[in-house]
Amino acid sequence: MGVEMSNNDPPPSRTKNFFASPALSLSLAGIFRDAAAAAAAGGAASGGGGTEVEEGDEGSGGGGGAVRGLREETVEISSENSGPVRSRSDDEFYPDGDQDDDNDGGGKRKKKQKKYHRHTAEQIREMEALFKESPHPDEKQRQQLSKQLGLAPRQVKFWFQNRRTQLKAIQERHENSLLKTEMEKLRDENKAMRETIQKSCCPNCGSATTSRDTALTTQEQQLRIENARLKAEVEKLRVALGKHPPGTTSASCSAGTDQEIRSSLDFYTGIFGLDKSKIMELANQAMEELKKMATAGEPLWVKSVETGREILNYDEYVKEFPVVEGQSSGDAKTKRSIEASRETRVVFVDLPRLLQSFMDVDQWKEMFPCLISKAATVDVIDGGEGPHGNGAVQLMFAELQMLTPMVPTREVYFIRFCKQLSPEQWAVVDVSIKKVEENIDASLVKCRKRPSGCIIEDQSNGHCKVIWVEHLECQKSTIHPMYRTIVNSGLAFGARHWMETLQQQCERLVFFMATNVPTKDSSGVATLAGRKSVLRLAQRMTQSFCHAIGASSFHSWTKVPGKTGEDVRVTSRKNLNDPGEPLGLIICAVASVLLPVSPLVLFDFLRDEARRHEWDIMSGGGPAQLVANLAKGQERGNSVNIQTMVSKENSLWLVQDSSTNAYESMLVYAPVDITGMQAVMTGCDSSSIAVLPSGFSILPDGLESRPLLITSRQEEKSSECGSLLTFAFQVLTDTSPTAKLTMESIESINNLISCTLRNIRTSLQCEDS
Repeated sequence: MGVEMSNNDPPPSRTKNFFASPALSLSLAGIFRDAAAAAAAGGAASGGGGTEVEEGDEGSGGGGGAVRGLREETVEISSENSGPVRSRSDDEFYPDGDQDDDNDGGGKRKKKQKKYHRHTAEQIREMEALFKESPHPDEKQRQQLSKQLGLAPRQVKFWFQNRRTQLKAIQERHENSLLKTEMEKLRDENKAMRETIQKSCCPNCGSATTSRDTALTTQEQQLRIENARLKAEVEKLRVALGKHPPGTTSASCSAGTDQEIRSSLDFYTGIFGLDKSKIMELANQAMEELKKMATAGEPLWVKSVETGREILNYDEYVKEFPVVEGQSSGDAKTKRSIEASRETRVVFVDLPRLLQSFMDVDQWKEMFPCLISKAATVDVIDGGEGPHGNGAVQLMFAELQMLTPMVPTREVYFIRFCKQLSPEQWAVVDVSIKKVEENIDASLVKCRKRPSGCIIEDQSNGHCKVIWVEHLECQKSTIHPMYRTIVNSGLAFGARHWMETLQQQCERLVFFMATNVPTKDSSGVATLAGRKSVLRLAQRMTQSFCHAIGASSFHSWTKVPGKTGEDVRVTSRKNLNDPGEPLGLIICAVASVLLPVSPLVLFDFLRDEARRHEWDIMSGGGPAQLVANLAKGQERGNSVNIQTMVSKENSLWLVQDSSTNAYESMLVYAPVDITGMQAVMTGCDSSSIAVLPSGFSILPDGLESRPLLITSRQEEKSSECGSLLTFAFQVLTDTSPTAKLTMESIESINNLISCTLRNIRTSLQCEDS
């Protein structure tokens, strides 16, 4: 039976929403015109006027309606979470007759035993059919169904409520099972680690022995990081279940598990020799330095006339900030380079959510997928006070990457300190400590953080002003000539890159939460729930792409000569149980080239569906047709669209996520099952859709300014800058988990990479590059 679905959100996904904040479901009208206007006009952007808007939740047509719709949704969730006890008392028993019949003729109340009401098979079948389409039917739908089935509207209402409660109970049992598995895995990790610790540490003091045979290895260090990550995941599962508060143990697990975790984390303190008072002293010194670095002007920071970037005057820095014990590298023979940068922006996100994203390592990785390949909270030295963790101190590890295997990653250990400076201002500072690094394999200590971080000032209308300072001390290493300029200039890992990514992710979140995106920016998907499902799928796809193509230790790259002169790097992996990717043997090939065209021209060419057939050999030779297009940012290039390519043999759907900012552009796409994608577009959960993304990363070549020739002839003008293009292609070569990588598979994907790059060069008329 046909039912209107425009107001129904899908069942909640197990995947945690990035920064799920009701405050961000504000109107988008005029909110990005400029930072000052956005802060002043927040109250006026309520969706009035004649702009056509997309239909969303109940009452979402205007500003007030959006708020009402949000409140109604909250009430509905609250009532559904009231538990089985309420459902049984109100829903499973139906009295015969009206309530007025409970009084007899003499006025005395007569107790009647409630009787069970059994629905017929036909009634259940019809209600199940509607439930699949709409788990939360409105009053009109319930009235219509009750007349059709000969039931009271109250009976229909209770049946749907019981059905939702039943599904929720099944989901909770499944999540409990996952929690048990995680706890068992963590217990095994702890047991193996304790055995290693007993062999390599003094049984009295817990300190590492000086014997070379018992020195900490990289594998053991990674085991500790993985253990800390597992602890965080288990804690997150507990909170998600809602049954066990943080820090308590599930009844299904042994009572000693938490103690094992705690003693394992305490071991970090023993190995690293961390003294809390000393750490707090260094953290406070780093905080003071960050405040001065963020607010000082000349002569400490000098603005470049040519590029407009702020440049650190290092002579003034040494005078102002003497190097303190615990922060110096301690190795004068090692050649190190200093990278310092500062950037100021206004971002659309509320301050509590932004602080949470920095102190929660999972949210931190999710916010910067193109920069962070892996990260972990190794130890929590101080949990802080208040709801926002004022004074929190954590020992963290991060592996920073570029989206190419040609640039090595940067592994760094650091202390992260969060502090409130004033009622409206907070600061988060990162600083490496020498005492920690002395106990870590030297191969991992090639990059150190001098006091870096950000000053966050809360502004009106959900905006925050962020001043970001990035100050790194890195061991000099050999870098591929193509990337030498952009890395040595500090652009690759500098403040500008972090800020551009932060601003873009916050903008993406605003469009995800908004209920009144203009229809001209959201075509092909009719419901708010459908748009959210598609955007979630695109975000997961891009995160998977960023994880797959970097130089992280997750991958082992093999260089293969390309057909057109470039080097192609190939790696493979087996997916045994992740439902988000196809199961089997997956091969990934990546190539990076320098093209003499501007990044904007190259990005516009690749995302144009009308010209896709010029480079995509899988397109069948004809232009792609647009099925849906969803805006996820202010710029037109920030969007998610669904394309179809029809050939003589079959029809193919692609989901494409394109993102662009002043530093980097990305275009990620993946073929999808048509039936499954149609369900996602109606609001169904997208986590079960298996995608294997391929795509492009586009960077400037690092030469920020080039003079143009003084000539009237357009063709003789030199381009403003070139582009560093990285193309990654992933394919499933075999569905068997025991399959082996063959030379035929490598040759096939190598040909695919080479043909695509040749087509791009031909279309952009740069064959001789």
